[in-house]
Amino acid sequence: MLQDPAFWVAIAFLGFIALLVYFKVPPLVAKQLDARADKIRSELEEAKKLREDAQALFADYQRRQHDAMQTAEDIVARAKEDAEILRKESIKELEANLARRQELAEIKIRQAEEKAVAEVQGIAVDVAIAAATKLMQDGLKGDKADALIDQSISGLEKQLN
Repeated sequence: MLQDPAFWVAIAFLGFIALLVYFKVPPLVAKQLDARADKIRSELEEAKKLREDAQALFADYQRRQHDAMQTAEDIVARAKEDAEILRKESIKELEANLARRQELAEIKIRQAEEKAVAEVQGIAVDVAIAAATKLMQDGLKGDKADALIDQSISGLEKQLN
């Protein structure tokens, strides 16, 4: 037995354990293990807190993105409505301008017609005066007077055109 190496290994092992107990190593190891466990626990809690914060930030980002998209859609819809309103107003203004221009053109045409009628009447009066003057001067009577009047009327047509 004293020569058996397993016996001496067992004695050495028991001696080693006794030394560890004598120098109070197991409580030191337990204290270090507890400290390390506490550190790992705090790191896990911190990681859990960071994960929750990240999830909250992600949710906030998604909400903001959704709000931004909604705002952009609202802006686009409002711009389309404004463009439609402007288009309708432009069409109304264009129609009003065209109506005013048409009215002005009709007024100018009426004035031109009235002026042309006045000119025709003036020419007719001038021709009649000229014919009457010529008849009086020539002292024409009868067929010659009728022929002269007919000639003046045909000349009137040429002057009017």
